[in-house]
Amino acid sequence: MPAHHSLSLVMISALLLATVDAIAQQPPAPVEAAARALIEEKTRGLPGEVSIEISPLDSGNRLPPCPAPIAFLPDSARPWGAFSVGVRCESPVNWMIYLQARVKVIDDYLVAARPLPAGKIIGPADLEHRRGDIAALPDSILTDASQATGRPTRQALAKGTPLQARMLRIPEAVRQGSNVTVFSRGDAFRVSNTGRALNSAAPGETVRVRLPNNQVITGTALHDGTIEITH
Repeated sequence: MPAHHSLSLVMISALLLATVDAIAQQPPAPVEAAARALIEEKTRGLPGEVSIEISPLDSGNRLPPCPAPIAFLPDSARPWGAFSVGVRCESPVNWMIYLQARVKVIDDYLVAARPLPAGKIIGPADLEHRRGDIAALPDSILTDASQATGRPTRQALAKGTPLQARMLRIPEAVRQGSNVTVFSRGDAFRVSNTGRALNSAAPGETVRVRLPNNQVITGTALHDGTIEITH
């Protein structure tokens, strides 16, 4: 075979391989759009100003194209702060990837306006509002003065300390040994069960609950005495 024919075949083969690789790549935009749509849905009820950042999918990926990427959250992920969001393809080829996401929730929260000794009964002059990313703060952060006013502090607090429910002596929402309702909810469902509380807790604090099948689960005490299980 003449040399120029061999060279032509090599060039044609390389061109075909390059074309196949280009076709085989999953466009990043649909994957990122699916992830963003899910996060927007999950954060729709959050207070304050919500901003979403998603790490881009590598444009040089070798994922087979997917006509309908499906986004999901891992069981342990909450849709704020820093977390991973999954995207999978179910047809024509199964694949799964994870993108890094960060959700900021800018809102007002309470801080100590001055140094507060242990046992101090909180009054309006002891509180200040500060604006910031509450997604980066503990879940039990207090955002309304009515949640703290009239409550004694459990410990001494420095000026500027973000106030959490656990720092104040707030009446218990759940008492150890009591029967409680636990529930888990999603966008279109709510599943509930009953159990026995293994510890006492104020609203916003963690509660361990033993279910009738002896399984022990952990959730958050709400003001009405129910326990929310987060996923």
